[in-house]
Amino acid sequence: MPTAIASTAVSTDPHLSGSIARASAAATACLEQAGVHPDQVDVLINVGVYRDENMAEPAMSALIQKNVGTNLDYLRSGSPALSFDLMNGACGMLNAVQVAGAFLAGDAEFALVVSGDTHPSGRPDPDFGYAHVGAAMLLSRSADAGTGFGPVSTATAPGDAPGVIGYADLGAVGTRGRELIWVRRDPDYAQRLVEFAAAEATRYAAEQGVDLSETLLVASQPTPTFAAELAARLGVPADAVVTVHGVDGDPHTSALTLAYHQAVEAGRADAYPQALFVAAGAGLSVACSVYHHAG
Repeated sequence: MPTAIASTAVSTDPHLSGSIARASAAATACLEQAGVHPDQVDVLINVGVYRDENMAEPAMSALIQKNVGTNLDYLRSGSPALSFDLMNGACGMLNAVQVAGAFLAGDAEFALVVSGDTHPSGRPDPDFGYAHVGAAMLLSRSADAGTGFGPVSTATAPGDAPGVIGYADLGAVGTRGRELIWVRRDPDYAQRLVEFAAAEATRYAAEQGVDLSETLLVASQPTPTFAAELAARLGVPADAVVTVHGVDGDPHTSALTLAYHQAVEAGRADAYPQALFVAAGAGLSVACSVYHHAG
């Protein structure tokens, strides 16, 4: 059976500090909205990249799972839950959809995909470029074989120019390794990315028989104009493009969930028979998947 979206939620609370707190808040709200108890979640996948205090261990997913209260006691809950980090930048969310689908095709009932990026200091930094936002998407088996996510397609551009590199300069951080991060962007990154994303999305739409004139476009938003530029290249009507609002900077790993959540809240998602999710980021890398709405 296809994988369906049971609910979504986001956290932009300025009083929360860090990706763990924001992802946890979004995950809790997402479960409450769906009426799903935390112990019903079989798999929790965190796709966030930039971490609180540059932590490498433990996995961020384990800390988020603890905050959400998902199957923390096997004896009490009666079933174990698996949580892990899956890091592939802006494409991570669709990679997680693909992985979650494999679990849902088995015994899993619900899979929760969470995300959030933050400056390691926990404080906004105008040079960081990424929005401090958390997001969560609850996935389940579709009750209708004709609804839910279609195949996930991924592609990486040839060459060795990833466009964006994030790293910690160990020779320069000194005693401030927990609060500093370097993000280097090539000047032509956005232009190269939209061209590559458009080519891959066009190929995917043709392969899957997606009518782009009747499709809601849910895309990554590395720049404020990226989604609109992508839509113009695809021939998607301007009013069918979801542009995120209410956050400063690139939502990065939360972009697709945030955009779709805002489209649902505005009543726009159900106006289209399908949505095309297009994730694009460093690599250069692109992931695409069509989501068929009920009815």
